[in-house]
Amino acid sequence: MIARLKNYLFTGILVAGPVALTFWIVFSLVKLFDQLVTPLIPIYLNPNTYLPRDIPGLGLIVLIVFLVFVGAITANFFGSWILKQTDAFISKIPLIKTFYKTIKQILETILKTNSQAFRDAVLVEYPRKDAWVIGFTTGEVKGEVKKKLRTNLINVFIPTTPNPTSGFLLMIPKKDLKYLDVSVDEAIKTIVSAGIIELNTKQKNNS
Repeated sequence: MIARLKNYLFTGILVAGPVALTFWIVFSLVKLFDQLVTPLIPIYLNPNTYLPRDIPGLGLIVLIVFLVFVGAITANFFGSWILKQTDAFISKIPLIKTFYKTIKQILETILKTNSQAFRDAVLVEYPRKDAWVIGFTTGEVKGEVKKKLRTNLINVFIPTTPNPTSGFLLMIPKKDLKYLDVSVDEAIKTIVSAGIIELNTKQKNNS
C-alpha cells in the first residue's frame, strides 16, 4: 500500500508539476508587466480606474499595442527621421550610449530573418580533452579579432546549468565543433535539467 501511494504521489508530481510551473511562470510575467506598465497609463485612460477590479494582463496588452504603434510609425519617412534623431541624441550621452548601442546591436542581430544567432547546437571540447559541453553558435568571428588572428572562427555561447541565460563566449575553429542534429530548444532542455532530459536526434526546425 505504501509503495502504491508513493507511485501515485510521483505520478501526480509528474503530471501536475509542469502544468503548475508553466502557469506560475506565465502569471508571474503577466503580473510583472502589469506592475511596470500599468502605472504609466494616464488615470483617465486606465480602465482599472473605473472597474471594481484590475484587468489582469492589461500591462502586457498595452505594451504590445505600443510596440506595434511604434513599429508602424517608424515604417514611414517621418518616423524614420525621428528615430535617427533620437538615436543620434542618445549616442551622445556618456555611459548610456554604450549600453544603448550594445543592446541595439544585439537585438538587431537576433531579430534579423537571416540571422545565424542561436541556430545550431554544438559540442565543444572544454575545459580539457575528452570533456565536452553543449554550446550554441552565434555567428562567425569578424572585425578586429579576425583581423588579428587571421583565421576563421565561430562564436559559441556556452550556457550554464540550470540558468542558460548566463554563460561565456568561446571563439573556436569550425573544424573543432561537432554540430548536433537537434533543435536549440531540445539542447536547452538538456542543459537546464543538468542532463536528466536525454538529448535525442531530432529534425531541426529552422523556421
